Amino acid sequence: MTKTPQTADVADLPIDAVRPPRPGRWIAAVVAAFALVWLAYTIIVNENLHWDVIAEYLMDGRVLGGLWVTIQLTVLSMVIGLALGILAAVMQLSGSPVLRGASALYTWFFRGTPLLVQLIFWFNIGLVFPSFGIGVPFDGPKLIEWQANELITPFTAALLGLAINEGAYMAEIVRAGIRSVDPGQREAAEALGMSHRQVLRRVVLPQAMRVIIPPTGNQFISMLKTTSMVSVIAGAELLTVSQRIYLGNFEVIAMLIVASIWYIVLTTIASVGQHFIEKRFERGHHALQVRVRRNLRPFSRGNA
Repeated sequence: MTKTPQTADVADLPIDAVRPPRPGRWIAAVVAAFALVWLAYTIIVNENLHWDVIAEYLMDGRVLGGLWVTIQLTVLSMVIGLALGILAAVMQLSGSPVLRGASALYTWFFRGTPLLVQLIFWFNIGLVFPSFGIGVPFDGPKLIEWQANELITPFTAALLGLAINEGAYMAEIVRAGIRSVDPGQREAAEALGMSHRQVLRRVVLPQAMRVIIPPTGNQFISMLKTTSMVSVIAGAELLTVSQRIYLGNFEVIAMLIVASIWYIVLTTIASVGQHFIEKRFERGHHALQVRVRRNLRPFSRGNA
């Protein structure tokens, strides 16, 4: 269809789009701003919050000691949980039904029972197993033996509960990441003569990290707050220390605010770190593909 001069002129005219007024959005913004200002004013001028006590204990040595224990529990639990998750995920993708069943049982049990119950169980494990030892199984002689009450301290029980529970969740995250990799790349690597372990280490896991990293960062941030549950077994982390202090000075709300401030600081730092790590992995996706091809090159030359 040939355009007439009139239609051609109309088509070439610039479009001056005018957004319709949205009074509802402006009203909602004003209400939200007013609510935030009112809330901030109410909190600041409220004398019952005892801001002088909060300022006094914010950098208290006992609080900082509990903060350090919280960081230790978080990092160690995530490292151990990630290792357990990778192992369980690889077992789930194994060709052995025994390994798949053992991994499925592990994730089913520890994801199906509350973490609070698991923490209390590990803390009281001495009621079931009074001692642990290395020796001949089935009631044989023991070479080395430890008493459970001496071995399982509150910190150890907390680490066991947090790490093993986290491993069950990380197993699903890692499994999803491994399955996100194109199966053709695995088949190509196996065709070049790479073993199953080499395929996982050099081809699959490096590419799966793009899928694994974001939820792992969320799990790390969640773990920072989940460590507060250790207070039920009299641990020495941030919340437990704050509770011990307010049992002595009766400043319950003030000490809870102190703990909350430090939790917010830790989660904010972790969120910023997660953001930069995700950005780095997004930028390095092309470099990751180059690295995978470099890992495959020696095998392709060997077959040639």
